[in-house]
Amino acid sequence: MQIQIHTGHNIEGHEALATQVSSVVTESLSRFSDRITHVDVHLSDVNSDKKGGDNDMRCVIEARLEGLQPLAVTNQAATLDQSVDGAAEKMTHLIEHTIGRLEHQANHRTDPPLSSSINTIDFPRSQR
Repeated sequence: MQIQIHTGHNIEGHEALATQVSSVVTESLSRFSDRITHVDVHLSDVNSDKKGGDNDMRCVIEARLEGLQPLAVTNQAATLDQSVDGAAEKMTHLIEHTIGRLEHQANHRTDPPLSSSINTIDFPRSQR
C-alpha cells in the first residue's frame, strides 16, 4: 500500500508530520492492505487567514481499491492529529461497508458466474 501525503500551503510538511500521518493511516487500514493500491492524504487549514476557530484543520483521505472507484472521506477537527485520526476511522468504516456490500452481492447472485457459463463439451475419444 503506497501512501502519499499532501499539505496545504499553510501546513508545514515536515518529515515528522509525514511519518506520524503515514503511521496512523497504515495502522488503520492495514487489514485491507492487500486490496488497497494507493492512498492519498490531503492536509489543510480551512481558515488559515483568520487564525483560530474551531475545527479548522481538514484531512481528506482517498483510497484506491483494486477494481473499484476511489473512496474518499473528509474530517475536520481542532488539530491535525484529530482530523487525521477521524478521517482514518471514517475510511476504515467506509472500506468495511464497501467490501461487505460487494461480498453480500456476490453471495446473493441469482445468475451463474461468468466463468461457469462457458461450458466445454467433452467428446468421447471415439468422436475426436
